Amino acid sequence: MTHPNWDQVKADHVVRAMKEYDKLGPEGFFAAHGFAPTTTYQLVWKDHQYPPKAILGTAYEFATGQRLASPDFEGGRSGAVKVLGQLGFDVEHK
Repeated sequence: MTHPNWDQVKADHVVRAMKEYDKLGPEGFFAAHGFAPTTTYQLVWKDHQYPPKAILGTAYEFATGQRLASPDFEGGRSGAVKVLGQLGFDVEHK
């Protein structure tokens, strides 16, 4: 497993990923970016819910131009949930 450098990912990259999710819908988003629906956590923003790992992975792609696959990083409390929290986003247990 690689350890992505999350320092390049900013809150606006996350917002851009969430807007893309809204535009494409879940199935289109997962097809376009290669992730799957969340099972444990949900990212909550403006009364909407998002899959944290898929959103963060897509935000990373927007920030760096490099695409991550789901196995490339952790999605749980020590991974995507933690990174999103550090960027000021609310992630809740489903």
